[in-house]
Amino acid sequence: MLVFFKPNLAFISVPKTGSTAYELALRPRADVIFTKGVKHMTLGKYHAKFAPFLKETYGLAPERFAVIRDPIDHARSWYKYRSPERMAPNAPTCHGGISFDDYVSDAISKHPSKAAGIGSQASFLSLAEGDVPVDHLFAYDRQELLQAFIEERFGAKVLPRQKNVSPHVEATLSPDVEAAFRAARPADFELYDRVVAAGGVLREFRSI
Repeated sequence: MLVFFKPNLAFISVPKTGSTAYELALRPRADVIFTKGVKHMTLGKYHAKFAPFLKETYGLAPERFAVIRDPIDHARSWYKYRSPERMAPNAPTCHGGISFDDYVSDAISKHPSKAAGIGSQASFLSLAEGDVPVDHLFAYDRQELLQAFIEERFGAKVLPRQKNVSPHVEATLSPDVEAAFRAARPADFELYDRVVAAGGVLREFRSI
């Protein structure tokens, strides 16, 4: 997560949404940088702990921007990232080469394995009561909108270089497993669909 004082922005870094590339590109302009264990600070934690600190210490209430990815594509990215083609087969977070169907089924089970612990984008971006206090929420596949926003707010083009690119791995999802995925994670699909329906960026989504 990055905070920028002059443009009054906070970048909420959702895992597997290209956040690392943007963080590296924007880091030289940041006034506050979170790395390692708190790089991917959830919106709930930011809202409860860090936002009050910024307000009390600096008099800042930064606009929050983030990226959300199609939930199936998001799961597919995790699947490729945690494949034996990328990491040691005996690593605890490697799925060992199971099919994408089995991986998604594992991810939406009551007790997913470490490899399939991919989380929920909606939960990451929401408070306990379901509010999503993000001022600018961009669809991952509309990068031009995010880049235009950054250029407008920073007064310069910032073009990220690809980082953490996963290897090519076959990852086809069957209709039955997709249906089960949608039934298990309705909030993820609903939030993403709202962003798409808004033209690729949902603005002023703060409800608190």
